[in-house]
Parts: sequence; structure tokens; C-alpha cells
Amino acid sequence: MGKSSIFLALIAGALVQFQAKAQEFTPEKMWSLNRISGTMGSSNEEWMIYQSTKTDYTVNKSKTNTFLVELKTGKTSPLDLDGAWNFIWNSENQLIFLQAAGSEIELKSLNPSTKAIKVLHNFGATAVEGLALSPDGKRFATLEPLKIKQTIKDKYPDLPQTSGRVETDLMYRHWNQWSSAEAPHLYWYEASAEGKFTKKADVMQGENFPSVTGPFGGIESVCFSKDGLTIFYSTKKMSGKNFAQSTNSEIYAYKTSDKFTTILSSAHKGYDTNPAINFTGKTLAWLSMEKDGFEADKNRIRIMDLESRQEKDLTAGMDVSVNDFAWHPSKEIIYFTATVKATKQLYSLDVKTGKIQQLTSDRCDYVSFSVMKDRILLERQDMIHPTDVWIFTPKTNLNEQLTHSNKEELKGIAEPTVQEKWITTTDGKKMLTWVIYPPDYDPAKKYPALLYCQGGPQSPVSQYFSYRWNFRLMASQGYIIIAPNRRGLPGFGQEWNDAISKDWGGQAMRDYLTATDSCVAQIPSINKDKLGAVGASYGGYSVYYLAGIHENRFKAFISHCGLFNLESWYGTTEELFFANWDIGGPYWLPENKELYAKNSPHKLVDKWNTPMLVIHGGKDFRVPESEGMQAFQVLQLKGIPSKFLYFPDEGHWVTKPQNSILWNREFFDWLNTYLK
Repeated sequence: MGKSSIFLALIAGALVQFQAKAQEFTPEKMWSLNRISGTMGSSNEEWMIYQSTKTDYTVNKSKTNTFLVELKTGKTSPLDLDGAWNFIWNSENQLIFLQAAGSEIELKSLNPSTKAIKVLHNFGATAVEGLALSPDGKRFATLEPLKIKQTIKDKYPDLPQTSGRVETDLMYRHWNQWSSAEAPHLYWYEASAEGKFTKKADVMQGENFPSVTGPFGGIESVCFSKDGLTIFYSTKKMSGKNFAQSTNSEIYAYKTSDKFTTILSSAHKGYDTNPAINFTGKTLAWLSMEKDGFEADKNRIRIMDLESRQEKDLTAGMDVSVNDFAWHPSKEIIYFTATVKATKQLYSLDVKTGKIQQLTSDRCDYVSFSVMKDRILLERQDMIHPTDVWIFTPKTNLNEQLTHSNKEELKGIAEPTVQEKWITTTDGKKMLTWVIYPPDYDPAKKYPALLYCQGGPQSPVSQYFSYRWNFRLMASQGYIIIAPNRRGLPGFGQEWNDAISKDWGGQAMRDYLTATDSCVAQIPSINKDKLGAVGASYGGYSVYYLAGIHENRFKAFISHCGLFNLESWYGTTEELFFANWDIGGPYWLPENKELYAKNSPHKLVDKWNTPMLVIHGGKDFRVPESEGMQAFQVLQLKGIPSKFLYFPDEGHWVTKPQNSILWNREFFDWLNTYLK
């Protein structure tokens, strides 16, 4: 072979190698995917909007585009709506939204037929956080920041450069933010005969509480009565120690005529959230939990006849917990989603008869939905496929895919496969375990395997497509993934869900080991000498705990934001209602000493002997950074191979693109070092 032929052969080989590498599903490829959200259909079923977010991790930025779809023809048009949010289809099937205009914020409407845009109101520089519209469009309510407490600079104006804080109560920080002197308050506006909107009042005038329950509650907690004269909202009117120890939020009704507020949900002591009025205006529905302090209690759908004030639990006879719900625009039907057997499915509820029907049963998660006249728009994902929009027709049970948002991005990339296994636990129950096999899986070969430990602890290992713990990505790196729905996860009845509370180191740990041992025994291609365990939050706790009891099953561990020492964690976390319910309460009480001794991983470090990567965020106030630092210090002092990956600007999740890329590179580098 001549020199030129050799050169061409080398180039061809390099191209083949490059193309093969380009077809792998990598962290960089994952971050290049289009992320679908915000799907909403007009009630007349003519139009749909959705948003697609594209990230360029090389510059650490994302851009969100809005698309309008004519449902009859399928024609899709991009809308020039940069900086727009809070989309609402009004009763006239006009698209209402907020949009930044320089330093100001405007309320606008868009005619979907002509694309003409009209400015309805200018808020100026007011930082509007969300907007709810009355059914007739004559009023709207906004969430706007209001100063509710004094700052250090107010007290000491001669110290404008100080960074100090003085706290006199709890909840001075929450999830990933320090408390602010401002809180979102609910204001309402009314249109004049000429259509000009005027701010009328603060719904919570004189009350130093947020109008929605943070940090995740927003404008979905607000709705109007049919006549627009009453505003319903849900929040927890507590602060400090009371807020930290209770989940007792309420549904409130505020009359715009006399500014009088009544409580509608005082009979229930847990979370009451997301009020929604039906098309007649006579019935209010909301989500409700019974037990104060238990954030993972059964979420029920309650309705109230607004005239008689009689209420009813519509899901009392159903052993599932509702994720979210929506009224049909013109029928006495409520649609809702709930987790069942590690998937999230769509249900219908006939309010008059009480009949509940499961409408879908696909191996997927329906993560969001929008109800129209005769059809329902669904955002659907599974462990292998990111979110796309589907359209479901209840009358025929026809479910069709509308968008293929990542067709080009995923073209030519081999997919892992997912298997459902039911494993018998040590107490004789059946546990669903997902097993995810690498692309081009060959049962004759041997593969390393990862036990995935879920957080929560009461969060399902359902068919989600996560951008942190991505099963497709893990399997595509050549690992078999074992993902058990261990004790304490929803979707298998409330008894299974509740079993983990005050028993974190008990049956759930036995479930993990059972799932691992069963899969090793039943799947010959798993290399039992190359097992790892990974997880975050309670999953990170699980890794710390398993490190002390695994009896050399695992050769590598990764713990992200895990709870290491339950005593120090209780002393530094913020939502104490969670710790009080799930751990048992303060560690200094005599009746709790045994619980802490049994369930805290730091009591087991004398048995630690396995390499471990510890990851933590500096703004994680749910599980403060000292938990990861303590674990890493033990590993170092014991001479166990270990590494500490720290993100000073991340909270309980890693959300910034380049931080996530780094996270994944270190994650797989650690696993490859010890398992390959």
C-alpha cells in the first residue's frame, strides 16, 4: 500500500471513529436537547402554544422560543416573544402574556389568527412575578414584591457596605435562598369602561406573609370566581418557627367588594393548594393533605359548593396521591394525573357520579396537561425520550404525538432498553425495579452495574427524563442500571409510601440490597465484581448508609447532597416539619435517641472501606454543605480513596449548564476508574 493510500485509510478510520463517537449519548448531547414546556391549548381547540428551550453549554446560556400551532392543520409558527412568560388563553381565545420591554413589564394579548399584538397594561419597573386573569377578562391579579421587614441598612444607614445579617427567628434561609425583606403580595386590578386597568388593592393588606407558599408556590395558587368579584388563593400565613414546623396552608376567599377574607379549608391541617373554579362558578376544587407536617401525605381532590359551603373528598376511595388537576371547560369533569406503579398517568373524574377512570396506561410519565373542549394536550416523557407533546381524545382513547422536538438531535443514536422486574422483598412484598440496559446490549457480555438510590425520600422512580440523574445517559456509558421503587415511594399505595418515615435505615435499605442481589442472580451479564451505588438527597443518605452495611458488594459509591449525620443535619436544615415527621423530631429528646442511633449513617463509618465521590452545593440549605464535608473528612482520615466535588453557587440541584457538564464528567470518571 502506498503512502497516499495509507494516509487515506488513516483518515477514513479516524472519520469512522469520530462518527461512532458522535453517535454516543453524552452529557454534551443531553444538554443540546430541546426542552419542551408550557403547553397550553385554547378552549375552542383551534390553537396550541408551547415553549422550547435550547441551551448552549459552551457559553452557559439558554434561549426559550415560543411556538403557535394551528391544531386543525398542524401548522407551527414561531412567535417573536423573547422575554415573555405567564401565558393564558382567555375566554375569547386570545393569548394573554407578560413580557419584558426594556426595564419595564407589559401585559399583552396576541390574536392567533393575525399575530397582532396589543398592549393591555404597562406595569413600569414593577417586578411582576405572575398574573391570574378573571374569566371575563375585566380583572386580573398579580404577584408583586412588597417590603415586609426592616433591613440592616435601614437600621444602620451609615453602614451601606455591610454584608452582615441579624436573625431573630427561623426560616432565615430556604432551599437555596436567604430570606429577603420583600415577599410576593397579591394585588388586583380592574378595567374601566375604556378598558384601562387600574391597581385597586393589596389582597393581604397589612399582613407580613407571602401571598403564596415559597419557595415553589406561584400564580397557580390563585384564581378568580366566575363573576371576577372573588379571588381565591392558597398560602401558609406563618413565619419563623411556625412556618418551619408546619405544612398547614389554607385556601382563602377575598371579596373585592368589601375586601373581606374568609378561610375555606380550616378543617384540614396539611397542605391545601391550587384552588380552581369550575365553568358554572358554583364549585371550587383544590388539592388537600390531612396531616400537618407531612409533606408526602396523600394529595386529595376536594370540592366545595360555594353557596352551601359543603365539601367533599372526591378521591377518598382511591389509594393514589394526585399530582395536579384541571376542570373541563364546560363539563362537570376533573382531569388529574397521579403516580401508579412507577408511571404518571392521566385520569378523569366525573364530579356528579364520583366515577374515576384511568385514561392512559403507557410506560411513560405525563408531566403536564392542558384540557380543551374534546381533547387533552399532554407533555409526555420516559427514561429514554425527552418531553414531547401528545394529544389525547377521551372519546376514542386515541393518543397521537404532535411534536418531535429532538428528532434531529437524537438521530442515529442507539437507545438503551428498559425492563420492568418485580422482586420479592425480605418481608414478602413485591417491589417494582426498573432495569435499564446499555445500547446494543449483548447478554453474552459482562457489564458493570449501578444501583440507583432515589431521593425524596417519597419521590417515585417513575419514567422521568431527568437532566441530572439521566438513566439514558448512565446506560449509554456501558452500565446496567438497577432502579428499585423501594419502600417509601408513591404509586404503590399510601401504606408503601408511609413505611419509610422514622425507618430510613431499615426496610428501604433491605429493599436496595434485595434488588441488587436479585438482579445479579437473575441477569448473568451483570459483573458482580463491578457494582456501584449512586444517589442524591435521601439517595445520597442511602449511599452513606449502604457504605456501612453492604458487606463488600459495591466497589464504588457516589453521594450527592446526602444526609450524613442526622443530628447535625437537624441542627442546620430549615423545613423542620420534614425532619420532625420523617426522622422523629429533635435529637435531644430522650425518646428519639434510639431513632437517631439506628438511622444516622455517621454511626456506621467504622465499616466504611469503599472508594467514594462526595458532591455538594454551597447554596443547599435543605441538606447543608457540612454534611458532605463531614463524610469527605471521614473518608480522607480513614485513607479511603475519595474526592469532593463542590459547587459554591448551586443548591440542592446542579442547574447551570457547565456545572452539570463538570458534574457528569467527574461522575463517570469516578465510576470508570473503579468499575471498568
